[in-house]
Amino acid sequence: MLHLVGSPTADFFADLSRLYARGCLEALADVPGYDHVVVWVGPDGRWRFPADLGGEAIGAAEPVELAEAVGLVRGIAPDVALPQLFCIAGMTTYRALLDVLGVPFVGNPADVMALAAHKERTRAVVAAAGVDVPPGRVLRGHPDVDERLLDDAVEAVGLPVVVKPVDADNSTGVALVRNRADLRSAVGEAARETSAGDVLVERFVPLGREVRCAVLETADGLRALPLEEYAVDPQHKPIRDRADKLAGSGDDLALVAKTHDHAWMVADDDSVVPGVQEAAALAFRALGCRDYGLFDFRVDPEGRPWFLEAGLYCSFAPSSVVVMMAAAGGTPLPELFVSAVERTLTRG
Repeated sequence: MLHLVGSPTADFFADLSRLYARGCLEALADVPGYDHVVVWVGPDGRWRFPADLGGEAIGAAEPVELAEAVGLVRGIAPDVALPQLFCIAGMTTYRALLDVLGVPFVGNPADVMALAAHKERTRAVVAAAGVDVPPGRVLRGHPDVDERLLDDAVEAVGLPVVVKPVDADNSTGVALVRNRADLRSAVGEAARETSAGDVLVERFVPLGREVRCAVLETADGLRALPLEEYAVDPQHKPIRDRADKLAGSGDDLALVAKTHDHAWMVADDDSVVPGVQEAAALAFRALGCRDYGLFDFRVDPEGRPWFLEAGLYCSFAPSSVVVMMAAAGGTPLPELFVSAVERTLTRG
């Protein structure tokens, strides 16, 4: 198994990828029948083939350019790959490269990842399938957006709104705006965090609750996993921000959202479960997912779930949300991993 790790674009994404991938390799070390090979793609765009994901091992590995790296991958001749890159290029271009090399990989294909990476396009596809999506508008041409466009967005969507970059993760650049006077600055901040230059202005769904639901593709059809709920509060924490998800940087990068005071599993008999699971399965099919998908919802005070976004990756580390949900549903990490690999090899 080839583990494609790192980021060709940013140190932050490289650190995040390494954090998850190290957890994955440690967790799978005792699963028999697998020979794990690590490939590191650095922010400089060069590839390394280190012995492990420690800083010394990566630094000692000889960097090579893409053309030579392709030859080395062909020489390894992996049976299957697990892409572990979380930047836009890693989730799209590098998965497409694996397709070109004829290496089957676990997880969603490049075109589906590209769709899910753009929040407004994802919303449109999911809404067309019948899933409830908060009203929203996309503003373009930042930072000098016309005041009339801001007025039009407020008129169409209403206040308060959540402003977010269309293609950023981990709540980067996300802000809750309650007053029209604060909208321009929030749009400007969000625009600085998006490569597309587009900002989504989305109606704020009052709490309620905020939950995530993972869906697995199995031999018997789709299986919705137990929900995970996040700590939000109408007064003090109306939306989740980056501080609720990640802390630190480099070797000190940590996953804040995995602690029990930030997130917990929802009981199967909770009244919110059936509606969210049904909506998640609809989103899975609408987006053309394979193997697994992860979907965020806000649940309003009346118990109605509203789709927010999709996160179509799984690192198979113990801290990965899909892994934690599967374990809560009775499927331990080794079983989840092996079944995903077998499905990938059958797919070819």
